[in-house]
Amino acid sequence: MTPPPSTPPAAQGTRVLLADDEHLVRSAVAGLLDLQDDLEVVGQAASCAEALAVARKVTPDVAVLDLQMPPGGPRAPADGIALAERLHAEVPGTTTLLLTSHGRPGHLRRALEAGVRGFLPKTSSGAVLAEAIRTVSGGGRYVDPSLAADAIAAGASPLTAREADVLELAADGAGVEEIAVKVSLSPGTVRNHLSAASGKLGAANRHEAVAIARKAGWI
Repeated sequence: MTPPPSTPPAAQGTRVLLADDEHLVRSAVAGLLDLQDDLEVVGQAASCAEALAVARKVTPDVAVLDLQMPPGGPRAPADGIALAERLHAEVPGTTTLLLTSHGRPGHLRRALEAGVRGFLPKTSSGAVLAEAIRTVSGGGRYVDPSLAADAIAAGASPLTAREADVLELAADGAGVEEIAVKVSLSPGTVRNHLSAASGKLGAANRHEAVAIARKAGWI
């Protein structure tokens, strides 16, 4: 008797790690990706330190990272871009994609320099995110067109990403102590960043620096 043909094994989907400190956002993204037959969420994390630990354990194909991730530990990466650099070094084979609520040109440039393959705003649809994950998993690059256009128009920012962060928080009316808590830095370091940003922009004070940076599209 001829044995019945064997059933070929199902193709393995792209294994995805989600890292975002906002549980509601992370759960919503996980739910959207679970609707895709070829994508599998294999781990979740709420801080940079936790993301590193989970990635070492599950070795994802793609890590979808929040740009403004809290470190979660004294030696942990300071944000999503620094986390991506660590993942590239410590979990070879993992490709990174960043989601952000603050898509500044400076962040995009820094992310690309760090080897990040995808960069999307959190306003993107689930379908767009899924397609971006497939693209970067296949070796391509996926950058939101509007963010890319803004980066080209703005030119290179003289500000570091951290200087831009504290300057934007100052623009929202936050004081030095409040900014220090939000970015996990000392008040003295925040003052240094604000002073450095003002100096680079030729501004007399932080308020003038904010106006210059916003006009140029750097915050």
